[in-house]
Amino acid sequence: MKKDRIYIDTSIVGGYFDIEFEFETKLLFERLENKEIIFVVSDLMDIELERAPERVKNLLFNYPKECFERVSLTKEAQELGQMYVNEKVVGQTSIEDCYHIAMAKINNVDVLASWNFRHIVNFTRIKGYNSVNLKSGYNLLEIRNPKDLIEYGNE
Repeated sequence: MKKDRIYIDTSIVGGYFDIEFEFETKLLFERLENKEIIFVVSDLMDIELERAPERVKNLLFNYPKECFERVSLTKEAQELGQMYVNEKVVGQTSIEDCYHIAMAKINNVDVLASWNFRHIVNFTRIKGYNSVNLKSGYNLLEIRNPKDLIEYGNE
């Protein structure tokens, strides 16, 4: 069975240690440990994590490299990210969020996971990102928070 490829942004790593988000985040990481999913991570996340507390910065090192697929911020992703800003989906100050979305889209992940409700996991923003994606010749991108990506069992 094909494993889902889930692009995670920095908020997912930080959410592991956040009281509000830790329960669902840890359940998502449990799916990673059980080899049900693969996390797609980027060089941009590496840069963002440099500013994080040590425990957040080092969390992903607790998992084998085969749990991850690495992607880079390419020129194509930068251009798509800038298109989101140009189309006023978000402002220029959210360009890094746009780059995450663009990398996820260009690398054809199954879903992007984030706890960023203001700039990413937001119905209006998702419609805007996907409108730009369609205009630019890409298909739609699934954007969810971890609550939508964990297994609840068969009750």
